[in-house]
Amino acid sequence: MDGQFKMSDHNTLTYHIKSPVPNGIKAPHQVKLRGVWSLTKDHQLRLTFDKWRRQTFGDQLTLQGEIIDIKKNSLLYALTTRTKDGRTSLYALELCGSWQADAHNRLSFRVDKGRGRYDPLIFYGAWKINKNYQIIYRHSKEKLTQKKKRTHALTLKGYWDIKDKARLSYVLDRETASGFNFETSAGLFKDNYIKYELGIRLSRKKQPVKRTITFLGRWRVRKNAGLVFEVQRGQKKIQAFVFGAQVRLTDRQSLLFNLRTDLNRGMGIEVELSRDIFGKEGQAFLRLLQTQQESALFIGSGRRW
Repeated sequence: MDGQFKMSDHNTLTYHIKSPVPNGIKAPHQVKLRGVWSLTKDHQLRLTFDKWRRQTFGDQLTLQGEIIDIKKNSLLYALTTRTKDGRTSLYALELCGSWQADAHNRLSFRVDKGRGRYDPLIFYGAWKINKNYQIIYRHSKEKLTQKKKRTHALTLKGYWDIKDKARLSYVLDRETASGFNFETSAGLFKDNYIKYELGIRLSRKKQPVKRTITFLGRWRVRKNAGLVFEVQRGQKKIQAFVFGAQVRLTDRQSLLFNLRTDLNRGMGIEVELSRDIFGKEGQAFLRLLQTQQESALFIGSGRRW
């Protein structure tokens, strides 16, 4: 029977029947197909039916199509179906949910099933960072009609966040906790860059694919914020990392910052910076530090100086 797939509540796949039903045959106008969502290694959507549906539809259904767009809380999948008289129909299905990194630092989309349940769609390839520090995922797919492989590129637009020396986060939507927390080696914090290294494990038998993420920029001290690292590409400011810090003057007349989160929790990260890199605002901060009777001064986390 000719029809079209649609999504209903909590990402339930529904088949809406369009073709006329012969007289005397009772058939529903739509059929709900329940099961577990997954992503094939060829990046196609697959629904593995629950035991009640398998008696009618078989074990699983693979939807022939491709992912055409990804957003902070959704995934858009272009689907091609063919009628019994040979006509093709192209339309899109939208799955709602949130993004997360799995235990191997791979990208994963959690399809919302309601009541706190979800199905993970694992992206089996290795992601990269583009020139604007955005996550980009590329995969090749063979077009059956042309027998040629075509490369698809999907870009996730978000911003980076640092809350721990051994974890780097990429935030898509803070309200829904959609984003990636990548396990990394200890971050390296220097006067003009921040660098993290991590591995993406694509297979148990192979070595992880290594990724080095280096944020180039400069440090600033802001009265209303604290210690800020402004990420730059050329003259363009991309984003800023904001830290609270406990700061003291060293014997070398440099400044040693012990970084803290916005909840004033120690991050286990120390940054030693020359006082000359801060400019006029930094010099005012230095004079304040020199006049303090205490050996250290706190900045950020709601504190003004």
